[in-house]
Amino acid sequence: MKFAIGFLSLIVFVSFLSCEKDSLKNSLTATIDKIEFPDKGGATSFSIGTDADAWKITNTNADWIQLSAESGSTNERMVSIVVNSKTLETRTDSFCITAGNATPIYVKVTQASSEYLYALKANKTDVKLTRSAGSVSVEVTSDAPQWALTSDVDWIQFNPSSGTSGTTNVTVTVLQNAGADQRTANITLSAQAAPTTIIPVTQKGDYYPNYNISPIDPDAVGMSSSAVELASKMNLGWNIGNTLEAIGGETAWGNPMVTENLIKLVKQNGFNAIRIPCSWNQYMENRTTAKLKLSWLNRVKQVVEYCVQNDLYVLLNIHYDGGWLERNCTKEKQDENNAMQKAFWQQIATHLRDFDEHLIFAGANEPDVTDAAQMAVLQSYHQTFVDAVRATGGKNSYRVLVVQGPSTDIEKTNNLMNALPKDIIANKMMVEIHYYTPFQYCLMTTDASWGKMFYYWGKDYHSLTDVNRNATWGEESTVDAFFGLMKTKFVDRGIPVIMGEYCVICRNNLTGDDLDLHLKSRIYYLKYVTQQAKANGLIPFYWDAGNMKENSSALFNRENNTVFDQNALNAVIAGANN
Repeated sequence: MKFAIGFLSLIVFVSFLSCEKDSLKNSLTATIDKIEFPDKGGATSFSIGTDADAWKITNTNADWIQLSAESGSTNERMVSIVVNSKTLETRTDSFCITAGNATPIYVKVTQASSEYLYALKANKTDVKLTRSAGSVSVEVTSDAPQWALTSDVDWIQFNPSSGTSGTTNVTVTVLQNAGADQRTANITLSAQAAPTTIIPVTQKGDYYPNYNISPIDPDAVGMSSSAVELASKMNLGWNIGNTLEAIGGETAWGNPMVTENLIKLVKQNGFNAIRIPCSWNQYMENRTTAKLKLSWLNRVKQVVEYCVQNDLYVLLNIHYDGGWLERNCTKEKQDENNAMQKAFWQQIATHLRDFDEHLIFAGANEPDVTDAAQMAVLQSYHQTFVDAVRATGGKNSYRVLVVQGPSTDIEKTNNLMNALPKDIIANKMMVEIHYYTPFQYCLMTTDASWGKMFYYWGKDYHSLTDVNRNATWGEESTVDAFFGLMKTKFVDRGIPVIMGEYCVICRNNLTGDDLDLHLKSRIYYLKYVTQQAKANGLIPFYWDAGNMKENSSALFNRENNTVFDQNALNAVIAGANN
């Protein structure tokens, strides 16, 4: 029995030791056993508690999982877990939390798949441009290691066309749309494992159809004179004013239709060149397409034939024409007006292509320009004119062309017109200015707040009684200085200058000695200005508006084809030939 009692005691003792050993096992708790992250990743926290001396997290090699701590003391500890990257496929990993002899805790971490790994975006959703060549800045932002811009057409260019993570400014350049139709394309912004962005591009086409549908090979027959040589052949010009440019029709401003007898009269009286101010805008058959009426093209051609058949040089222009070009040398109207300029001159030049060098084209009349920005727009109008005429071929490949200075004002032309349009043939271009200085004497018909009308002009023709009407500026010295500017800037450099308009109205409402002095002054002005123009290499074209009533500038009576103002005519002829 003693042995039995002893054995029983031993069993009890071992059992006690076993219970004591179980009671010494460490505790370990975690407030989470699985974590599920969305495709974008994220962050969450959980707490670890244990009575062991320390805890630690082991058994994770996942570089996409970031823990704020991987070990700690027995005190309860908050641990943050962060996933800040994306995955193209769902991914899962786990880590083990251990502490002393506590039962390990396994935590499963899962992240949902994402369609893309990287962000890629542009700051523009579309690009809309006019027909002219132009550029636009596009800002590309991405965290991708490499991205690229491509296009499905060759008229879109990029600088740069690729880049790396960060923000990059890209210049997208679109070449000019030479076609009549609007065109579209797509810019593709792409990177591996990033969303592709499509940026639609829309560029307007030409406003009007192409009317250069029958260009022919260059024809130099009858076109041998350079601009300088042709200028030397033109002695004195005359304007068929207020007629073919009249708004409402050829006779709308009181003049009869032009006849060949009128042209012969002009030639018989000493002129060998005629300027035809001409309107076109009102003679469109279709305003949507800018198609000109064939009847008007034929009428203009007929008047040109009257002149050329009588061995007169002809300067044909687009005149004021309602002001669509003249009053709109602006960036806002530049594309629209260049399209109209092109459409008109393609039709005019094609229809009149067979005339020899007796016919000269002028791109505008008095374009309203006051500064360098407007001058740049005007230069584009001139370039369109030159290009349109030349492209029709035939004799137009060699025709002398005339471009207008800003406002055809001598001072503005001297200051702002520093280049001529580019031309495919050399020495075939002239510059045009007009001269109505001083305006108070030449054209002003009513006193204004800024100044009064002048009746008397010239050093020997001032009134001693009507002194308030004497010219106070713009007399002989101004003529000499202004014409000298044009000689230096153009004529001396081999660029002829057309003085396309000048005159003095006849103030026949005056009476007695005042009228007599005014008429003598006017004759002196006409002779002096004509003479000084010729002396400086300018080709004068007298402005005859046809009106034979008050404030007239008419030299001829167009109703009966006779001379109307012999004294003024004599003065102009004398000035041209002395």
